[in-house]
Amino acid sequence: MTERPDLSAKLDAATFRSYYYLKEELVSFCRENGLPASGGKEEITERIACYLDTGRINPVKKVSKSRKEVGVITEQTIIEPDFVCSEKHRAFFKEKIGNSFSFPVAFQKWLKTNSGKTYAQAIEAYYQILEEKKKGKTVIDRQFEYNTYIRDFFEANPGKTLQQAIACWKYKKALPGHNRYEDADLTAVKDL
Repeated sequence: MTERPDLSAKLDAATFRSYYYLKEELVSFCRENGLPASGGKEEITERIACYLDTGRINPVKKVSKSRKEVGVITEQTIIEPDFVCSEKHRAFFKEKIGNSFSFPVAFQKWLKTNSGKTYAQAIEAYYQILEEKKKGKTVIDRQFEYNTYIRDFFEANPGKTLQQAIACWKYKKALPGHNRYEDADLTAVKDL
């Protein structure tokens, strides 16, 4: 097994991208090398890869957020652009859907990508999202590779323990390449 290289300015972008690094490691690298450390894991990864290949420090894209105060929300109200989950929104949905209401990630995404539609349509979408969730696997965002790996590990190995899943994950993330679960990863737990 190849040792995962330490994250340093000596790496090239291709080598860097072929290994898994925690967000904390990425942020630390940025601070040590004068790169902006803000943003999500994918954004920071792109910034570091660019720096490793070119030596350039890409500026952070600033997004101006001028949010209008949300007035009274009814089912006929139009979903505002730049939707943000607020207590006012939560109260509205709890009143219409019930106390079991929560903002699942899929529903938050729906709201953020469907400005211009009505809150009545949002309520319909909420129930549809819950139904889809009951039918199968939910999609876990790319930056949550650990969660995806652990879920897929247990799907393939129902009798295994969390300790074994974590051991396989640690083995996998030390290897170059993708971080998806494969049966070959069980090599890490043959002695457990």
